[in-house]
Amino acid sequence: MENSTRHEPALSPGDLEKFFVLRGNAGDIEGLVTLYEPNAVIAGNGQIVIGTEAIRRFFAELLATRPQFTQGEQSPSLQSDDLALTSSRFGNGSVTAEVARRQSDGVWLWAVDQFVINPKPQD
Repeated sequence: MENSTRHEPALSPGDLEKFFVLRGNAGDIEGLVTLYEPNAVIAGNGQIVIGTEAIRRFFAELLATRPQFTQGEQSPSLQSDDLALTSSRFGNGSVTAEVARRQSDGVWLWAVDQFVINPKPQD
């Protein structure tokens, strides 16, 4: 996708995972970056990255491996005012957990994201 592509905003915390899967499978690095606050923290695959530029590099490296993302079984988000905890469970038992924040324009973005890039089956 081109960087000039307009990305649909997440109007609820639950939209974020759906957009992540769609954009990740499309190889849309910029689309993934737009799901995060400017100073967001991502922990995954043994790395912790902070901020837009580090997140952009993280996804550029990740998407170079051409992973296929699947939508997990999403738990209902736990919301308190402008904060929400989102999480999903996958068939192999791995779980993601994220903290989303409603922005002043009503759009939800992730501030903290803990996810598994290369989940391994449980023994």
